[in-house]
Amino acid sequence: MNPLEMTRRHFFSRTSKGIGVAALSSLLNRDAQASGGLPGLPHFAPKAKRVIYLFQHGAPSQLDLFDYKPGLTKARGKDLPESVRMGQRLTGMTAYQATFPTAPSVFKFEPRGQSGMVLSELLPHLSKVADEITLMRSLHTDAINHDPAVTFFQTGFQLAGRPSIGSWIAYGLGTLSEDLPAFVVMVSQGKGNAQALADRQWSSGFLPSKYAGVKFRAGGDPVLYLSDPDGYERAARRRFLDDLGKLNDLKLADQQDPEISTRIAQYEMAFRMQASVPELTDLSKEPERVFEMYGPDSRKPGSYAANCILARRLAERGVRFIQLFHRGWDQHNNLPRDIRLQCEQTDQPSAALIQDLKQRGMLEDTVIVWGGEFGRTVYSQGTLTEDNYGRDHHPRCFAMWAAGGGFKPGTTYGETDDFSYNIARDPMDVHDLHATVLHCLGVDHLRLTYKFQGRHYRLTDIQGRVIRDLLS
Repeated sequence: MNPLEMTRRHFFSRTSKGIGVAALSSLLNRDAQASGGLPGLPHFAPKAKRVIYLFQHGAPSQLDLFDYKPGLTKARGKDLPESVRMGQRLTGMTAYQATFPTAPSVFKFEPRGQSGMVLSELLPHLSKVADEITLMRSLHTDAINHDPAVTFFQTGFQLAGRPSIGSWIAYGLGTLSEDLPAFVVMVSQGKGNAQALADRQWSSGFLPSKYAGVKFRAGGDPVLYLSDPDGYERAARRRFLDDLGKLNDLKLADQQDPEISTRIAQYEMAFRMQASVPELTDLSKEPERVFEMYGPDSRKPGSYAANCILARRLAERGVRFIQLFHRGWDQHNNLPRDIRLQCEQTDQPSAALIQDLKQRGMLEDTVIVWGGEFGRTVYSQGTLTEDNYGRDHHPRCFAMWAAGGGFKPGTTYGETDDFSYNIARDPMDVHDLHATVLHCLGVDHLRLTYKFQGRHYRLTDIQGRVIRDLLS
């Protein structure tokens, strides 16, 4: 057929497939850009849309919560055998000790749920949802002190300066909300010893700063500098931002600095958050049954329980990565007293979050992760008495749990030796956890990269593997 004679009907019948594919591609790319994510992500069909990371800052004792070692009763007070310790690295707090007395947990353990998962009496509420969680007992890390260990868990590297896991996910997948950032952070204080927690733990590192976590505060304005000054009307704010945006556009055209684009986007996000955040953080309309579910602290702003409710509300509104830091787990002495207090604050809200999301049909596409930066030693730091002991930092093995979003419920993964000192089966490191969480979100951890200073970086650095035995 002469191209000049081709009718409109012939053109569309012969090219409709190509036009359809092009249109679909355009829509997908537009949606990816609108959400702030990268075109082409997720890499494959995801099980989860979002992550809620309940980070227990200070390192909970796996021996008193998750890793039952009944045989230790006979070894009570005896020096930890050198064949177990094998000259492994110690902190400066116990390296001076002449002996390392074995300290069995004073708490009872029982099988819970149909899965028979063995949990401590300190976790009565989590025990009721044992069949919903995946218990990982064979994690290990490279760091032995708090700051590098927390930094390692947040960024995949012990030294500061790299993007946090929430920033990586925000960069790759963007947000599901037009009115809230992709990555939100909240901090609560427990009743025990608290280590310092730096804002750089939710930094975007070398990624554009728009991917950094936004910290919500307990008192005053939930987000700093969000409110307008008295007498400054919202319409005036809108006009100001429009004029400022035009100036920034001129600057961007001249300098081609991506941080200018970030600045423009953040001004617009802040304007939208002025309307969305007050409604979000107002818990007064939550029904009484919700406060009863999350426990007695749930009405107290800034508490772990209240932050868990806010985490669910953020998840409902499309926030991609929600991180709660709860401080107070650094129990070098008086551990039996202090860990009980910590569990009284965290056990019920953590279990309630699982129940709440499940009731709302959201657990299946939400990953919940609970755990700290390393574990605790089987030997007592300082004096061991009949009902009191402390535990030092222990990176060689520790436990965490996850729920929802593609994790296999009612599963216990990994084993440690008789002293919970070394891993006996199925070792799992920090990069493996990161790779597995990303997999649940439909992200191939090997392909989520960012070029910086001539090198392609990723969250899992040069390691990491998806632990498929953890997945449903």
